[in-house]
Amino acid sequence: MSVPAALRDDHELLIGAVRDAGVMALRFFQGGVKSWHKKPNDPVSEADIAVDQMLHDRLTAARPDYSWLSEESGKEQRSSRHRWIIDPIDGTRAFIEGKPEFTVCVALMEDDRPVLGAIFNPATNEFFEAAAAGGTRLNGKTIHASGHADLNEARFLASRRTFERHGWLARTAKADFAYRNSIAYRMALVANGKFDAAISLSEKSDWDVAAAELVVTEAGGRVSTAAGRPLSYGSENYRHPSVIATGAYIFDDLVGLLKDR
Repeated sequence: MSVPAALRDDHELLIGAVRDAGVMALRFFQGGVKSWHKKPNDPVSEADIAVDQMLHDRLTAARPDYSWLSEESGKEQRSSRHRWIIDPIDGTRAFIEGKPEFTVCVALMEDDRPVLGAIFNPATNEFFEAAAAGGTRLNGKTIHASGHADLNEARFLASRRTFERHGWLARTAKADFAYRNSIAYRMALVANGKFDAAISLSEKSDWDVAAAELVVTEAGGRVSTAAGRPLSYGSENYRHPSVIATGAYIFDDLVGLLKDR
């Protein structure tokens, strides 16, 4: 991975902040955490709030002209072309339940495209980072998405029940299915070649996928909606109808499969 010169200072800032945020999150994870619901079926914990505040203090102090968007603290619009997008803990439900399937996610956007991204699972000590035109690393080592091209024997991070419901198992009879709570973590595992595709047919937000999109694409993978359309950032609702992340060679066949519903 080679970070372009124009991004090196921001990259150093981002990596240090996300590492420290992961350490903070892990202390809550290991020591017990208070939680509540923002709305039905939408949990949040004191760790989400504390990590968000720490990242806000660190990143906005260092880059006061950059805009800010976070799941927990909302939007701060400034005049800069740059914007931090934050999910302090992606996979809050797993975090609360004591499952090591959560991540701290931060992306730096430039003109509504991710140019830096970091995804850290401190419980498993997996630190994914990517820079535009610079590649993707896991714990300092360059990684690549899967080169697998056969849907029938693919490794999916998706619900087997969903495939059954839509009648897709006829084309994926020998496939393996697994699940991780954090969509960013699922996408990062695709970037690492551990799985061939991650699929979510439910709505996702900018903070769920911005860092992960860059991590996947810089590893040679592809990211889109389930209909094969590019993810578009910068809208006022910050929402995406669905998201898939794949290795490069399985993408077209998977989109074709998912359209059949």
